[in-house]
Amino acid sequence: MYRITPATQSYSWGSTTAIPDVLAVVPDGRPVAEAWFGAHMSAPAIAETTDGPRRLDEIIDEDPDLHLGADVTSRFGAHLPYLLKIIAADAPLSLQVHPTLDRARAGFAAEDAAGIPVSAPERSYRDRNHKPEMIYALSRLDAMVGFRAPRRAAELLAGLDAPLAADLHAILVADPTSEGVRAAFEWLLRPDTRPGEADVAKFAEACARRLADGSPSPRTDRTVRRLVAAYPGDPGAVTSVLLNPVTLNPGEALFVPAGTVHAYLHGVGVEIMANSDNVLRAGLTSKHVDVDELLRNVDCVAAPPIRIAPEKVFTSTRIFYAPVDDFELSVTRLTDEGSARVPGRGPRIVLCLEGEVEIEAADGRRTVLTQGQAVFAPASDGALTASGDAVIVQADVP
Repeated sequence: MYRITPATQSYSWGSTTAIPDVLAVVPDGRPVAEAWFGAHMSAPAIAETTDGPRRLDEIIDEDPDLHLGADVTSRFGAHLPYLLKIIAADAPLSLQVHPTLDRARAGFAAEDAAGIPVSAPERSYRDRNHKPEMIYALSRLDAMVGFRAPRRAAELLAGLDAPLAADLHAILVADPTSEGVRAAFEWLLRPDTRPGEADVAKFAEACARRLADGSPSPRTDRTVRRLVAAYPGDPGAVTSVLLNPVTLNPGEALFVPAGTVHAYLHGVGVEIMANSDNVLRAGLTSKHVDVDELLRNVDCVAAPPIRIAPEKVFTSTRIFYAPVDDFELSVTRLTDEGSARVPGRGPRIVLCLEGEVEIEAADGRRTVLTQGQAVFAPASDGALTASGDAVIVQADVP
């Protein structure tokens, strides 16, 4: 087992205190948006070794079969298939979509052929992998995920006294299918049709008036106002009328497939995803926006958010099985009454969220973790057992 320290990302939408609180470290006053516990080449975790601190991806590269196991390398190659993060949104994130595997490979090749450096801000594809993801809420977590039913979106627009609302309503009424939703979504986002700042402001003002008068969807109207306040004039705020609102309570999990448009609005969670940093953005951000590529990847079929119900195993553990082969997430609550087996057999990352836990490998080697500390357990470590008074999360490969 290797103790690992996450790579942190100080994006503007992050919180100055939430991730330091989870990791039990002193805040330094900067916003911390994400902490990456993984081996993605752009921001790998740092592992403690007898030779000093080393990048986790480099350690895995030296002996993939030892660290990942023959089964994982045969399916995914010589790379850790998942990326585990803590995410803390103090302000809304970008309106975004993640690519499928085929689109990621094609997009990465196209940007390489165009001579765009992988680290360039204007790059959309940082790697060749897809990026389905699941988030496990540590606090209340608000988001927008996937499209509403077209008729429901039309109903919400019908009651708004704003020219922009009338235009969108007309598009949806003319074609109340996924193609009508796509037409409305594209009309809002494409440079040649997107509404101006004044129209977006009038739309938000209409939401405020309706909210005061008794809204049929107070959460939608509040979301529009919140997004316009954070990103004035951005028509991405108006797309929230087309999207499903979703709230997770602590302990609940949500799966976001590749191709699903989404934006996290506020909250703290543990996020697990395929090992990728591919994000296609259409607005609500100061980062690179690639509307055309997002529209090539987005699925506009109406669907409810996919909540993942856990399965209970080994008495103390709940496993959240996502419908992908790249990852699974388990949460184990331990008491001082004895040790518990931790599920999983491949390369695992174990993170202590509360208390103190002792992790033991199959050969008897042990490591003690306190809140915020984590280890990478190679496949060669075999079955793990845990003891203590703690809550731990574990990333694993199914």
